[in-house]
Amino acid sequence: MTDPLNNSYYAASANAWETQPRFGGEGTYDVAVIGGGFTGLSAALACAEKGLKVALFEKETIGFGASGRNGGQLIPGLRWSMREIDAEFGRERAQAIFDLAYGAVERVKGRIAKHGIACDLKAGHLEAACKLVHFDALQRDTEYLAKEFGWESEIVQPKDMGRHINGGGYHGGIYDTQGGHFHPLNYALGLAAAAKAAGVSMFENSPAQLDSVNAKAIIVATDTWMAELDSDLGRNTIPIMNYNVATQVLPDADAMFPSDAAVADSRFVLNYFRLSADKRLIFGGGEKYVQTPPADIAGFVHKHILEVFPQLKDVIIQYAWGGAVGVTMNRLPHIGRKGNVFYAHGFSGHGALITTLAGELMAEAVVGTMERFDVFANLPHRPFPGGKMFARPLATLGLLWYALRDRL
Repeated sequence: MTDPLNNSYYAASANAWETQPRFGGEGTYDVAVIGGGFTGLSAALACAEKGLKVALFEKETIGFGASGRNGGQLIPGLRWSMREIDAEFGRERAQAIFDLAYGAVERVKGRIAKHGIACDLKAGHLEAACKLVHFDALQRDTEYLAKEFGWESEIVQPKDMGRHINGGGYHGGIYDTQGGHFHPLNYALGLAAAAKAAGVSMFENSPAQLDSVNAKAIIVATDTWMAELDSDLGRNTIPIMNYNVATQVLPDADAMFPSDAAVADSRFVLNYFRLSADKRLIFGGGEKYVQTPPADIAGFVHKHILEVFPQLKDVIIQYAWGGAVGVTMNRLPHIGRKGNVFYAHGFSGHGALITTLAGELMAEAVVGTMERFDVFANLPHRPFPGGKMFARPLATLGLLWYALRDRL
């Protein structure tokens, strides 16, 4: 399917990949995986490593959705701080959540190293405070994380931000050497190649329905397309449209990003940006709560670039693209099972690391090892109110309120 939102730098710089065949309609498997993004690919690979006969079905092409279009930022943890998780769930559950969520960093890096995935992996992530009150909160969360869970990050005072970024006028930030950034589509293609080498039967341009797959267990990893397979599960997320651009190669890129860290700011509707391997600015900014894209994606995002880097007024934007992010009510991933169907979605814009973890946890659950899977499956969730007709408008009102607070 031709996708007007996929004029991406990632697609233009993707590693070689041989398109996989369409599903011919026959085959019996131990596990069928529906969805060819990070979650489905990691699940298929992990299942095959356990000796299971696996097929993966992708309606479009590998990495077609958010896995091949996201900002490429590797941010440890979840949308909730560990201070919030500790207060909500108690120390025992919080420790289990921490071990898995923050351990996802090494799972991704381990896959990249094990399979020799060429995906421009770089170290360093900076969360930049837009207001002093944000910096105060970030410091408290960082100190708590270090004291209670042993995860060390650097508190960067406002006067020292120039060691990481020259722009934005930020009021300090948190620099995490264990976070980083990568080329997301090439990571997806690398996982796909590893899965094929492990024996996974892979089918592209092959939509699948739950009742049409002949398998003992089914893993559903379609994120914002979940409702096409299960309307009840689909009510647990709404899609939010995000847009990204990649500029021309910047001659002063190293001066703008001295530590080459990925950066995300502290707004509710955040700006997030980094350098590509060839020194382009990859920038995501703004959100839209309708699925119709702006007529001019580059112009839409460029306004946000100028908030951070006004010197880029005349920069040439060579790629502009977008896609949907699946967001849950509480911004925590929705992972669970319904009989022999296992699912994971709703990563809420924080999924570049957690998706690999989710896929591997589902593979564990398929063979009956439930302990770590249940850490996430037992998180509280509820569907968006309003039913099919009103859920999205009601959610949009709430999101617009939080976006307004960014401006106050």
